[in-house]
Amino acid sequence: MPDRCPNCNQSFKVEPSFYTGAMYVSYGLQVGLFIAVFVALQVLYPEASAMVYVGIVASVAVILSPITLRFSRSIWIHLFVKHDPGVLSAKSE
Repeated sequence: MPDRCPNCNQSFKVEPSFYTGAMYVSYGLQVGLFIAVFVALQVLYPEASAMVYVGIVASVAVILSPITLRFSRSIWIHLFVKHDPGVLSAKSE
């Protein structure tokens, strides 16, 4: 993760352990992902065994964990750091 935003120069290291709360956001995203994959598997392959469900859901969770990590950090920082769109438009001119 970069130290600063390339557009507005906002520091991503707000304070020590700032992103610890992003673990809770990541947990919520992963639970939603588990449910979505499970429902999709139930609809597409209703006769599959429980081990197939567990294997596919776990594989999808592991493969998408870097994406959910970044997304949860983005959600977390947007909850606490005010975004000023004027900074971005002034830099682009």
